[in-house]
Amino acid sequence: MSIRKQTLGSYFFALLLIFLVPLQDGWALPESDDGILVHHDLSVVLTPASHEMTAEDRITLEIDEPVQSLTFTLAGTLEIKSIAVETPSITMRQERSNQRASFTIMQSPDTGTQRVVVMLPEEHGRKLTLAWVYRGLIDDPPREPRHLRFVTPSETAGHIGTEGVYLSGESQWYPDLPNSFSTFRVTAAIPEEWTMVGSGRKVTQTSNPGMVSSTWAVEQRSEAFTLVANKFVAKSREWKASTGQQIELQTYFLPDNAALADEYLEATAEYLEAYIRILGEYPFERFAVVENFFASGLGMPSFTLLGSGSIRRHYVQPYALGHEIVHSWIGNSVFNRDGHANWVEGLTTYLANYYWHELVQDDRQALEQRRMMLQGFNLYVKPEEDYPVSQFLRKHDEKDNAIGYQKSAFVFHLLRQAVGEEAFWRSLKTFVSQHRNWPADWGSIERVFSQESGRNLRWFFAQWVEQAGAPVLSIGAASAKRMDGNEDREAWQLTLRIEQNETPYRMTVPIHIEMEDTTEVRSVDLNPSRVTIVELLVPNKPLWVELDPGMMTFRRMARHQLPPVLNSYVTDPQKTVMRAFSDPGSPLEQVVSRLADHDRPDSQRTKVLALEGATLPQDGSILILTDTANIHAVHALVQESCGDRAALRENGFRIDGQIYEGPTMAALFSCHRENVPGSVITVMYGVTSDSVAKVARLLFYYGWHSYVIFQDGAVKKREIWPGQEATMEVRIDDMS
Repeated sequence: MSIRKQTLGSYFFALLLIFLVPLQDGWALPESDDGILVHHDLSVVLTPASHEMTAEDRITLEIDEPVQSLTFTLAGTLEIKSIAVETPSITMRQERSNQRASFTIMQSPDTGTQRVVVMLPEEHGRKLTLAWVYRGLIDDPPREPRHLRFVTPSETAGHIGTEGVYLSGESQWYPDLPNSFSTFRVTAAIPEEWTMVGSGRKVTQTSNPGMVSSTWAVEQRSEAFTLVANKFVAKSREWKASTGQQIELQTYFLPDNAALADEYLEATAEYLEAYIRILGEYPFERFAVVENFFASGLGMPSFTLLGSGSIRRHYVQPYALGHEIVHSWIGNSVFNRDGHANWVEGLTTYLANYYWHELVQDDRQALEQRRMMLQGFNLYVKPEEDYPVSQFLRKHDEKDNAIGYQKSAFVFHLLRQAVGEEAFWRSLKTFVSQHRNWPADWGSIERVFSQESGRNLRWFFAQWVEQAGAPVLSIGAASAKRMDGNEDREAWQLTLRIEQNETPYRMTVPIHIEMEDTTEVRSVDLNPSRVTIVELLVPNKPLWVELDPGMMTFRRMARHQLPPVLNSYVTDPQKTVMRAFSDPGSPLEQVVSRLADHDRPDSQRTKVLALEGATLPQDGSILILTDTANIHAVHALVQESCGDRAALRENGFRIDGQIYEGPTMAALFSCHRENVPGSVITVMYGVTSDSVAKVARLLFYYGWHSYVIFQDGAVKKREIWPGQEATMEVRIDDMS
């Protein structure tokens, strides 16, 4: 989710029990995921003004073997009026009979969940229906998370209110068997000025005095049903993919953003066209972009839910809208197996955030994405806090994001290199096709890719998925000698000593070779040993070599090898913020407050210094927040580290030799601290208070670039300054 965004369903019930089976030892789990098939026929009336819902849910169950009871989950704020067992009629002329079911409730105060144990008739057939009647409140207003990155979703389990309705699987607004997969028919009524959007397809819509009612159907197995509502302006168009598949594209925007509908519809069509070719037929009949009343980036079957701020900021990029569209296949059609590691976000991140740039032949941006994956892992995952990809369930912080999204995405990039292009894409399409509407795990991925590629990939998944960490690579020595032979054709033997850390990996590493008249990149296979000696024949005298300049391999790097960015400051265990601004009401004060809020009791707190008379601390990273009144003093502090890369001026600044001037200009830039390896000095400067105000709240969203230039709050330019490359000069052996 970058927040990203999370798919709903597979993570929400991971810690809940599935159902009660009569065994001597009490609770037991099913041997397979499809022991009980479920269909919900749900009718609900929503009253936003009072946060209330009243509901009837006829749950049809198909049970493989007799059980005495079933345990459902339901939100603790909902009161059950009755539960009845419906027995099918023997003949068409007879009405079905209802038998009141007894049930007990076990409250879970920690999670706000009630577990409802429903006793079944002693003798029941394979198919039976439970009719529930219940009502109550769903009122958990969204809360902004206390986090430096302000693109994370607001926190709520569900809400019915005048600002909007949000009911997801996590809301537990209907009785559910955890780990079950269901089909749905949901009829919901709400005041007439509102519009509802649900999972699946809309079957009917009717209006009654003061109310509007719509029915939604999900005919394929799904993990959860999501229902949202607001006073939307709807727009739709019929669209046909190049494969012939017809899909209805829709937007449901609030009036202020309604004019952006066409932009989102066109972007949706572009992404669907591309990913249908890669992943196969789109799994649903429609795709809708729906505006949410709180910050979010959520992918549900047949639609995505994006916050108003995201919609307004043209959230159509591959890491944004593209990411949610890929979730239509990965996560909402092929499910993550409950209780197993979450592979969904890694594969979605790879296909959307990264591979899209390869697809449109934007090599520069593809390299940038590989760098961000590596940099995120190296900055946010301390070696002592690392854990395997196979243990990632859900994102709680930047460390989880770096492992479960970034490293996991890179694993698929490495898998692609290991099996080859044709086998990788064929395997991916086969995997999606075979597991449609079924759960899958890393073992499922290994089986399909091994079968399709004809290779035993056990070593690969054991190394990259089940093992924590990353290789540490270096060139220990590089030497070359001229080869005797044909005088008309020069040839040199280049010998490299490539070293790994105490946990060596089996992998392929690109080596950039700079020669007198040309350059080459050669791929070198490393065995899982501490030292690998490689001999390469090259056509010209080699001058120097560089390890993996294109960042094609996943590895742990020293902080000074990484480009200087704001996130280097954020992750430095020793950091200082300098208040180099004069106005106590400056919007830069927001940044100081955010940093103070982010400090945890168990971490070293950020030091705060005033500019007057201050000297820079000898250790750690420094963030300087400044205005025009103090630019000369600040420039003197940063010149040693930034040199000619950046200079502050009274009406603007100079970055990378280019001058930017005017009252709407602001800049954020970072440089490696001179003589303090691994630390940075970062400056936030705006020509006027207004130019800073439009940037300050979202400042830490821009943490992955060495400099970002803003004009009237919008990004005008952003770039990367390189870290210290892993290069080595080639020693030429004496040929005498």
